[in-house]
Amino acid sequence: MDDQYLDAFIRESEEAITELNNSLLELESDPENTEAMDSIFRTAHTLKGNFGAMGFDDASDLAHAIEDLLDEMRDDHLEVTPEIMDLIFAGVDRIETIVHEIDETGGSTADTDAIVADIRGIMDGEGGRATTREETADEQGTDPAELVDGVAVSAVDGPVYHASVSVGDSQMLGVDAMLALESIEAELDIVATDPDRDAIESGDFEDAFGVFLTGAQQSAVEAALSATGKIDDATVTDVTDAIEASSVPVGDGTDDNVAGDDAGSNTAGESAPAAASTGTTESVDDGDGAGSVEEIKSVRVDVDQLDELHGLVEQLVTSRIKLRRAVEQEQLDSASENLNELDKITANLQNTVMDMRLIPLKKVVGKFPRLVRDLSRDLGKEIDFTIEGEEIELDRTILTEISDPLMHILRNAVDHGIEPPEEREQVGKPRTGEVTLSASRERDHVIIEVADDGAGLDVEAIKQQALDQGVRSPEEIEAMTDSDLYDLVFHPGFSTADEVTDTSGRGVGMDVVHDTVTKLDGSVNVESTPGEGTTVSLRLPVTMAIVKVLFVQVGDEQYGIPIKNVDEITRATEAKTINGTEVIKHNDDIYPVVNLAETFDVPGETKNGDGMLVRIRESERRVALHCDSVESQEEVVVKPLEGILSGTPGLSGTAVLGDGNIVHILDVVTL
Repeated sequence: MDDQYLDAFIRESEEAITELNNSLLELESDPENTEAMDSIFRTAHTLKGNFGAMGFDDASDLAHAIEDLLDEMRDDHLEVTPEIMDLIFAGVDRIETIVHEIDETGGSTADTDAIVADIRGIMDGEGGRATTREETADEQGTDPAELVDGVAVSAVDGPVYHASVSVGDSQMLGVDAMLALESIEAELDIVATDPDRDAIESGDFEDAFGVFLTGAQQSAVEAALSATGKIDDATVTDVTDAIEASSVPVGDGTDDNVAGDDAGSNTAGESAPAAASTGTTESVDDGDGAGSVEEIKSVRVDVDQLDELHGLVEQLVTSRIKLRRAVEQEQLDSASENLNELDKITANLQNTVMDMRLIPLKKVVGKFPRLVRDLSRDLGKEIDFTIEGEEIELDRTILTEISDPLMHILRNAVDHGIEPPEEREQVGKPRTGEVTLSASRERDHVIIEVADDGAGLDVEAIKQQALDQGVRSPEEIEAMTDSDLYDLVFHPGFSTADEVTDTSGRGVGMDVVHDTVTKLDGSVNVESTPGEGTTVSLRLPVTMAIVKVLFVQVGDEQYGIPIKNVDEITRATEAKTINGTEVIKHNDDIYPVVNLAETFDVPGETKNGDGMLVRIRESERRVALHCDSVESQEEVVVKPLEGILSGTPGLSGTAVLGDGNIVHILDVVTL
C-alpha cells in the first residue's frame, strides 16, 4: 500500500476520532443537539468509508455498527443514555487503537466481532427489534420507493436525474469515489446510488458508478457535476418518467438511503446478534496513556508559506552565487555586502520555517474533554470542562512534549481539586464543578492555565508532608510564603493524597510537569485559595529551536548561557566569602556563587580567584556563575540532550557553532 495514502489516511482518521469524541460529548450533555448528532453521523460515516476503502474491514464493520446505532438514536428509536454512550465511546476507543496499530505496523489484527455484537445487541434488545425501512416509511407517512432499472429511488417531488460518474484512472478507486460522492452531496441531493454506497466506497464497480439526483434543471445538475474536481467525467440523464411504482422499502432520508445498504435496516430475518450486557464490553484503555497524545508527525502548511519559502530559497541561491564570485575575485567590499544580504535572507528563512512548525493547541487539547468525562464518571463527580484559546499556536516539539504534563494537571484537578457533588452542596457550591483550560499569547511566550473551583490546596497538609519527607527544614517551612509552599508539589515523590488511586496520588506527575516544562525552557507556577480552587500556570516559549546565548570560557571548555537569564556581568573580585560560601551582594540581596569549573570538573587551568561573574535574573534563580572570561553573544540552534545525557542537571542542550565545535547550553535552574 502506498505510504503516502496510508499516512494521509491515519492523520485524517486521528482528526476524525477527536472530532467524533467531542461531538459525542456534546450530544451526551444535550441529547436534543441535532447539530452534534449530524456531525457525529457524518464523521462515523466517513470513518466507515475510509476504513472500507483502505481494506480494514473489521474497523469498517465497527464504524458501520456505530453509525447504525446513531441512526436509531437520530430517529428517536433509542434514547441517548449514559450506558449507550459508554458503549459508543468504547467502540470509538477500539477504533482509535486500530488506527494506532495501523500507524505502527501498517496493518491491524484487531477482532471487533464482540463489540460489534454488543452494539447491534443494543439495537435489537433495548431498542426492540431494529426498525425496517418500510416500517420507518409507514411511521413517517412517506411513500414507498420507486424502481429505476432495479434500483430503489426514494419518491421525491420534482425531476430525478441519473448521473454516470467516472473518477478516471485511480490507484485508490474507493477513496476517490467516496470523495467524489461527498463533493456531489455538498451541492446536490442524492436519493440513491448504483451500486450501493458501500460497494462504491469499497471500489467495487467498473469504470463508472451511478448516482440518482434531484435538481430543478438538468443543466444545473450538469454544471454542478462539472465543477466538482473529484470527478473525471459524468453523463446526466433525466429519468423522471422512468420511475415506476414499487413495494421496495423507502429510505429514511439519510445518505445511506439505497437498496442493499444495511445501515439501520436489520429486518426480523436479519436480526442483529442477541443483546449483550454493556458491562461485558471490553473498553479499550491504553493505561497511563489514556487520552495521551503521541508525537505530532505532520503539519498543515499554508500555500502562501510554501510560496514564500520557495522565494527565499531562490534568493539564497542567488546570494550564494554572488558571494562565491566576490570571494573568487577577491572583492572584499562586495563580499561583505553579500554577507549582509545573506544575513537578511537567512533571518527571513528562519522566521518562515518557524511559522510553518507552529500548530494550534487544539491538536493536543482536543482529546481532553473525553479524558475529563471518563475520569469524572469513574470518580462519581459532575464537572463542566471548558477550553479557551485552543487556536493559540506553539512549536510542534513543544506541543508534543506538554501533552502529558497537561494531562497530569487535569487528572489532579478532577481527582483532588473538584469535590464530590454532595460535599460541594454542603459548603454552598453548585453540584457541578468547573475546570477550565485556557491559553493566551504574551509576545514570544504562551501562557496555559488549568483552573478549578475545587477545595484548593491544603497548606497545613503540604507543610506536614514536606516535614515528613525531609523536603525542607522546620525553620525553612515556617519562613515560606503560601506561594512558595504550593511550589513544593513539584518535588519528586511529593503527594498529599490520602490514598493511592488509578487516577493520581502515587507521588508522580507534578514533578514530571516541572521537569518537562523546565526542559522546554519554560516555567510552572501554582496558586490556590482554600475553598475556592487552584490554578496551575505554564509559561512556555512559542518556539525553542533558536536561542540567543552568552558564551563563557571555563578552562578548556566553553559554555552558553541563555541571554534572557542574564542580569549582570561583573568582575569576580567583587565576591566575598561568608561562612565558607562565596557570595556577591546586589541591592541588599545575597547571591551564592556557583563555580562552573568545579561543578563540571573542567579540564585545563582556571582562574579560581579571578575571572568574571554572570549574575542570573532573580526571577530564574538567585545565583551568580563564576567563569574565566565572557566571550560573545550569538544566536544558536539548541538541540535537547538525548540518551544517557538526558536530564543531566545544569545542562539543557547543545549547540553546534560555525567552526563545528559543540557547546553545552546551561540550565541555570538545575545547575
